[in-house]
Amino acid sequence: MERTYDFVQVDVFTRTRLQGNSLAVFIDARGLNDAEMQALAKEMNLSETTFILPRDAAIEGKDGKKVRIFTVAEELPFAGHPTLGTALYLHASQPADKTASNQIILDLVVGKIPVRVDRNGEIATGRVDGASFGEMRQRDPEFGRILAREDVARTVGLGVDEIAPDWPSQVVSTGLPFAVVPLRNSKILEKLKGGFFAEELLQGTDAKFIYFLSIERSENRLEARARMFFYGGEDPATGSAAGCAASWMAKYGIAKSDEQVLIRQGVEMNRPSEIFVRAERSGEQVTNVRVGGYAVEILRGTVTL
Repeated sequence: MERTYDFVQVDVFTRTRLQGNSLAVFIDARGLNDAEMQALAKEMNLSETTFILPRDAAIEGKDGKKVRIFTVAEELPFAGHPTLGTALYLHASQPADKTASNQIILDLVVGKIPVRVDRNGEIATGRVDGASFGEMRQRDPEFGRILAREDVARTVGLGVDEIAPDWPSQVVSTGLPFAVVPLRNSKILEKLKGGFFAEELLQGTDAKFIYFLSIERSENRLEARARMFFYGGEDPATGSAAGCAASWMAKYGIAKSDEQVLIRQGVEMNRPSEIFVRAERSGEQVTNVRVGGYAVEILRGTVTL
C-alpha cells in the first residue's frame, strides 16, 4: 500500500522568503525507517531535513518532541538551523489554546535542546509579519585543539598573514564540533573558495568542517561575517557552528558576556542569513550559549512512497 507523508519547508535565519537556509520538516515520520529518512533527505536535496516522531503527550511533556536530523549524506546528532526551524514550525502549529507556551523542547540524538520563542518582542528586533523568532540554548562548549596559522593557511589556500593573528583558530563544540578560524577582514572572507580538504588539518579531532569568521565592531554593536563549506557546496547559515563561534568569542573576550552578536552568513551565495548569538562567561567558564533567528514558511507538500 502507498504511504503518504506531509512536509513543510521553511527558510531559517531570515525574515525574507527565498533567503536564509531552507529546511524540510516531515510533520509525522512514524513508519519511516532509517534508510527511508536518509533517502528522503537526499530527495529534498537541502542541507538538512528533519523528521518529527510524535509520542504520547505525557512523554512529550516530560522529554520534548522527538526529532531526527539528516543531511543528504548522513544523520547528525545536532544541527542549528534544523533545530530552530523545526521548533518554530511546532510552535506555530500549536492549537490556539496552547499558544501561551513560549518554549519548545526538542529531544535530539545529542540530548534535549530548548528553544525559546519570542512572542512579545522581548528578545528580537525588527519583527515582520509572517516571521517568527526563536532562540535555542545549545550545550556548554568544549574547547579542543588550537590549530597553527601556517597549517590553516596551507589547507585553505591563503597567506599566513590573512589569518587573524590576535585570536587562535580552534576546534569548538556545542554539540557538533567545528574549527573556528578568524580572518583579518571581510575581503579575505569573500575571496575564499571551496574545494579544499580539511581532513589532514582536523585529523585527531571530531571536527569535519571549518567555520570562517571576519569580525567587526561598530560603535553600537559587534558583527561578524561567516562562511562554511561542506558536502561539495556552501552552507547559507550554520546554527551549530554559530554557537561554537559565540562560545569562542566569549572565551577570548571578543564579545562581552551575554552580548548579542549578529553573524551574517550566505551573502556570497545570494542566500543572506542573520544569526543572533550570545554566550555568558564567568572566569574561564563559558555557558548559556544561545543562537537565535527568524524563520518563514515557504511551501507545503506531500511525499508518496
